[in-house]
Amino acid sequence: MAVLPVAGLLCALYLADLTGMGMYGPDEPRYADVGRTMAQSGDWVTPRLWGQPWFEKPALLYWMTAAGFRAGLGPDLAPRLPVAVLSVLFLGFFWWRLKREWDGRAASCATAMLATSAGWLAYSHVAVTDLPLAAFFSAAVLLSLPWVAKGDRAGLTAAAACLGLAAMAKGLVPLVLFLPVLAIGWRRLRDWLRAGPLLAFCLCALPWYTLCTIRNGSEFLRVFFLEQQFGRFRSATLQHVQPPWFYLPILLVLLYPWFPLLAVLPVNIRRDPRVRTLAAVVVFGFVFFSASVNKLPGYLLPLMPLVFVLLGLGLSRARRPAVAVIAPLILLAALPAISGIAPRLLASRGVLASRGIGAVTVPGTQILLWLIAAGVAGTLLARFAPKQAFGTAAALAGLGFLWFQFATFPAFDALASARPLWLADHPQCAPAASRDVLYGLYYYSGREISACPVLDPSGTSVVR
Repeated sequence: MAVLPVAGLLCALYLADLTGMGMYGPDEPRYADVGRTMAQSGDWVTPRLWGQPWFEKPALLYWMTAAGFRAGLGPDLAPRLPVAVLSVLFLGFFWWRLKREWDGRAASCATAMLATSAGWLAYSHVAVTDLPLAAFFSAAVLLSLPWVAKGDRAGLTAAAACLGLAAMAKGLVPLVLFLPVLAIGWRRLRDWLRAGPLLAFCLCALPWYTLCTIRNGSEFLRVFFLEQQFGRFRSATLQHVQPPWFYLPILLVLLYPWFPLLAVLPVNIRRDPRVRTLAAVVVFGFVFFSASVNKLPGYLLPLMPLVFVLLGLGLSRARRPAVAVIAPLILLAALPAISGIAPRLLASRGVLASRGIGAVTVPGTQILLWLIAAGVAGTLLARFAPKQAFGTAAALAGLGFLWFQFATFPAFDALASARPLWLADHPQCAPAASRDVLYGLYYYSGREISACPVLDPSGTSVVR
């Protein structure tokens, strides 16, 4: 692929229409409000949500958002643009690192699939902590591979710095996920205790934790570590309880449309310690997250770049790679149906669906014809232009997701965001709705809004 068209498509995918939908879910408006408060107050240490200290996450995302507000960006762009830019920069690093470790073909395959995967794209468009965690944790793992393979310590300082930044994104989670890397190279663990790696990690991770503890004392330690870090693993009070099998379908959704390529995973796991390390981190992370009581789809995001490294290696070494991409091409033909279903799925979470679009009928026959046509086109492509098959599939995936964004963001905004309600009515009280809507209204109004009064059935008194 030519560099300029690829760069243009990536910029369009990740940077265009970031404000096409308002703040989504219960987390994004809260994180964005904390960052806005930091920018306004100048207090970059204690996170505050609607005037009160709030210790759910470390400060990295808040700092990124605050920088967006200091740059004069609006309420939807300031939180999201830094995350999207970080995502694009990571994709460049990802390609460079894989090319250096293996070869250009494996690097291009893995990067193209990651960049055009549903999960990575989705979390690059919302200002939550999962993307910063995934970028810095994955960078730490990739920078550690030469040490795992041959004891090369040159990249450990940078890896330790990235691990420290990952800890600034989401606390102890990246340190737990990194354990397989240390376990595989346990004979040389002293390499991590040298001045360079130790100083890099401490400079990136410890100052904020230290200052926040000094300023807020035991309350910060109790809420952040006991409730939010350890409690999230076993406590059912955080409203994210899911069954152990929850991540099996979620993984396929995040990898869409490339998950059929799981069938071509590398077979030389035992021979290459780098591949063995990547596989160990993915398996360990998947088991760890599945064992947790609380589960959210974004928790798997730190594993996605490593999964795509394995997929890229498998595809680049497959005997018939052109045949392998037929299935992803067929899956891409389902995007029109998904564009009609996805907004309604979000609305079913309890957002103000009454303000949204009407029910969308999925034309089953038409979709079936699209799937058949995609299968035929993929087969012909594999037969007559096998060298161009993967590049064509990746380009179509990028263009398909670009169309999906512009086609569905208005529906997402209407059904899954409080922004239309705020812009239309500027309500001075909060209606009875899900916390997604309430937190969105709080964010756009810049304050907590009291609940609207509701008349009792007799109409003579008011209850709240």
